[in-house]
Amino acid sequence: MSLHHRAVPMTSKLVRRGIAGAALLALAPIASTLSAQATGAAFEVRPFVGAFIPTGDQRDLLKDAVLVGGQASWRLVPALALTGTFAWSPSKDRLTAGNQTLDIYQYDIGAELRTPSAYDAGIVDFTPFVGLGLGGRTYSYRNLDVDSKTNFDGYGAIGGDIGFGPLALRIEGRDYVSQFKPLTGTGSTKTRNDIGLAAGVAYRF
Repeated sequence: MSLHHRAVPMTSKLVRRGIAGAALLALAPIASTLSAQATGAAFEVRPFVGAFIPTGDQRDLLKDAVLVGGQASWRLVPALALTGTFAWSPSKDRLTAGNQTLDIYQYDIGAELRTPSAYDAGIVDFTPFVGLGLGGRTYSYRNLDVDSKTNFDGYGAIGGDIGFGPLALRIEGRDYVSQFKPLTGTGSTKTRNDIGLAAGVAYRF
């Protein structure tokens, strides 16, 4: 066999190896990104306690009250998470006779945009976030024979997580804008506003 015929297969092998090597180098950053995203993906559960604070016209009707509840959150990638929240607040009706207790149930789902850790000391890190979500709210008198009223609402959130390995302390503030139907009798639907402040402990799976 001539040198020419031997050189052609050898050159072809070198080209194939070069292409394979280039492909591996090109795929390395993609694999690294996917690996980082997989590492960042996590499920969290968070019990919390805080305060329900009516503002504006809502404050003429409802009193400040304790706020308790829980969240479940799924981080799709390190910078984005989906969070579902259920909360309860035993407020008081300022207008109805008898200092009536009004149980308020809040349930919603939203997206959180998280920045890279603003502070990372190895065992402790701080991650700020902002969020938007939609949901509903049910008002139910505890001792009055009145049908519960359910309204649509939305919120904006801001806060941060202080992480300690699988645990984190979350501080969060939410500004809710909601529909409001009269709790007794008839009347037009209005727009109301209130604030929720909460602190909770998250466990990361």
